Amino acid sequence: MNRPARLVTAALTASAALLLTACGSGGGDGSSSSDKIAGADSGDQASASPSVSASADGIDRPEIKLPGDMKLVFEGEQTGDAVKDAILADNERAVSTVWQAVASSDLKKSGMGFYYTDTALRGVYNYAKDNNARKTSWAGTLRYFDRRVTVFDKTSAALTYCVDESQANVKDLKTKKVKVVETSPDSYVYYNASVKQDKQGVWQIWSLHEDRGSQRCQP
Repeated sequence: MNRPARLVTAALTASAALLLTACGSGGGDGSSSSDKIAGADSGDQASASPSVSASADGIDRPEIKLPGDMKLVFEGEQTGDAVKDAILADNERAVSTVWQAVASSDLKKSGMGFYYTDTALRGVYNYAKDNNARKTSWAGTLRYFDRRVTVFDKTSAALTYCVDESQANVKDLKTKKVKVVETSPDSYVYYNASVKQDKQGVWQIWSLHEDRGSQRCQP
């Protein structure tokens, strides 16, 4: 296991890969039918901890708190288009809920079920659950860049973006030790997400695919 991002892939594909594919799940999830996904229904969403300050759109969102050694940098936050900006903002929150689940080992209160649905939710849930079992997380900085939104209609859109994992490293939550790993082409990942707006107005990710080592994201 190398890059932190590779750990996520490991959970989603059950192979020794990177740690960050927290955004890379599209198809098979391997989850058990008896395994309830926290936050995947209206009951868990309603009971999620509200944010300290209400969002501008009035939606009561789950609270997100990441540890001090886990930093996320999102480039291109404002496009000038209200719909695209809302999609980008919810994508930032979605990504953050996965890392909150990984860092806190609390799947139920992570908020993942608020921002993910369908196969994407099963993927990130299994990823976080696997990392919790391994007591593995990451420390450092993840940079999200070249973020582009294509709106299809009032409730559906697509989002593509790159992630630079070169400044993030694997962290053992039991020993608190961080393993520094070398940067490689696989430290740069391209993501393609399908999103849809739910009844509350939240742009949820329902399908997610990754291309690790993509030429589109190389420096």
